[in-house]
Amino acid sequence: MPAILSLDDIVRAALPEGDPPRVAIARSANEFVLGSAIQAFEAGLADPILIGDSAKTLAIAQRMGKDISGFRCIDLPDDEKAVREAVRLFREGEAEFIMKGLVSTATLLRAILDKETGVPPAGILSHVSAFNAPLGGGRLMLLTDPGVNIRPNMQRKVDIVRNALAVARALGIQQPRVAMLAATEKVNYPAMPATLDADVISKMSAKGEFGDARIAGPISLDIALSPEVAACKGFGGEVAGCADILVTSDIESGNILYKCLNTLMGADMAGVVVGSRVPVVVPSRGDSAKSKFYSLALAAFLARGGGGA
Repeated sequence: MPAILSLDDIVRAALPEGDPPRVAIARSANEFVLGSAIQAFEAGLADPILIGDSAKTLAIAQRMGKDISGFRCIDLPDDEKAVREAVRLFREGEAEFIMKGLVSTATLLRAILDKETGVPPAGILSHVSAFNAPLGGGRLMLLTDPGVNIRPNMQRKVDIVRNALAVARALGIQQPRVAMLAATEKVNYPAMPATLDADVISKMSAKGEFGDARIAGPISLDIALSPEVAACKGFGGEVAGCADILVTSDIESGNILYKCLNTLMGADMAGVVVGSRVPVVVPSRGDSAKSKFYSLALAAFLARGGGGA
């Protein structure tokens, strides 16, 4: 498999040799969601299954000048029924991944976590975003968790790191370098609990708990990204200035960083919820059309085994 160094490389790597994977979309009557699904279909990345208000979905497609007569449509306008149908389609092998439409993230994830009818994870669910490295270098970077875990404790952060490492390795990132972000490089407990969590996790990494990954923390964002800042502050190590994965301390810092990247910097993002057997596309309403498309591409790539990972 060719090296995956950009979001466009993910799109190319996700293109199947045979039939495209099927994506169950709950609920589909939204122009942005439907538009990205049609774009993914036209690119050969995914075959949408549209779940929701079929009449409204058709009307939106007609306004867009798109023909969806060849798509499978399931008329279920109710949120709970729509998400449960999406999960059922995956469980019964009729869909390879799921995309959130006009339902809340909490409603969708609740259906996935249901012990009887869902696809509960071995560990936890977490959100991982991929983006082109903003300071050059021609490579991908990952950010976690800007969208699922609100205030994770240390054990949950361990699972968040493991989920991100699985995505990184699927994308061909060798010996992933992980930055456990904080406001300082020193442990300051109890004032800054995240610094202690980061310190413990970095020590776990040094003992081989995360395989070939290299984890540093606590570490500030500028040191994690810039070799010049790392050198200026006298911070060495294998992660400083070249982190592949940014792990934030909670959903607030993660969400702010995510929106700084895509709003202030105009960066496109490919985001998925991982940790279960089913990759889940959970687009933000503020995401660009390209970001929604890239997210579908990443989920399609992971759904077919991530190139053998």
